[in-house]
Amino acid sequence: MSQPEIEQVAREACATAGFENPRLVPIKVAENGIYRLADQQVVVRVARIGQAEAASRELMVARWLQANGVAAVEPAGSRADFVDVDGRPVTFWRELGPHRPGTEQEIATALRTLHGLSAPEFLSEVQPFVRLDERIDAGSTLTPGDRQWLRDQLSELRAGWKELAPGQPRGPIHGDAWAGNVVTTEAGVTTFLDLERASIGPPEWDLTSTAIKHSSFGWIPEQRYESFWRAYGYDVTTWPGFALLRDIRELRMTCMAVQSAGSKPEHAAQALHRLDCLRGRVGPRPWSSWEPIP
Repeated sequence: MSQPEIEQVAREACATAGFENPRLVPIKVAENGIYRLADQQVVVRVARIGQAEAASRELMVARWLQANGVAAVEPAGSRADFVDVDGRPVTFWRELGPHRPGTEQEIATALRTLHGLSAPEFLSEVQPFVRLDERIDAGSTLTPGDRQWLRDQLSELRAGWKELAPGQPRGPIHGDAWAGNVVTTEAGVTTFLDLERASIGPPEWDLTSTAIKHSSFGWIPEQRYESFWRAYGYDVTTWPGFALLRDIRELRMTCMAVQSAGSKPEHAAQALHRLDCLRGRVGPRPWSSWEPIP
């Protein structure tokens, strides 16, 4: 679906939710569309076809966190915070005020609180391999050998996940706890964003996101990683299952770059670099030159 078509979906949903003649300001429009309603302090999120259940659950997660005193993005409270437009789910959220990415210590403290909650019945099991098959298949820049290696690696990691080493008690997790998804407002409130991956699973899945910023990519120094695990009270890198979760996270990041390179040639070099790292062509961790994919 083209960007104008996604915007038209957003406009139709706005009318249903009670926002007439909306002024939509694009925040990010790709497979999904995220817009700000000018002068309304509302954010509109247009999801992919087939994601109605996930979009509805995200609203439920937000309300559950709010009821438990955990700061997170909040539903807008409009006439209809969930609208279906020709199979594309659209949700409405209160716009978060000025904020910055959370520090390692702030993220750890927020995760410790989240992981201490009792899981609600509507949360499903974490799906660490969601969409990876499709991204590998869609990787038009891959050589046949690299594509087969990715498929074999995915199969091996799936088998490893079924035998994951025991760790911290399973419970509610954010599922995608990067610094951009755990932010701190000007008032000093650390807040969870992007709740679509919230699920039940090993807390280590969330902790690995920050751990590999140090161990895999060298994005943060030892002192900052230490502040993270000390604030949480547990160093996930000492757990026997860490290497498996690290490898899954790295594979997810690589497959995302591979998919992006198919439509944006400027990302092809980054996708190949990530794959070369995973295949041992670059040397041991920490690897340099892993750059964000917009």
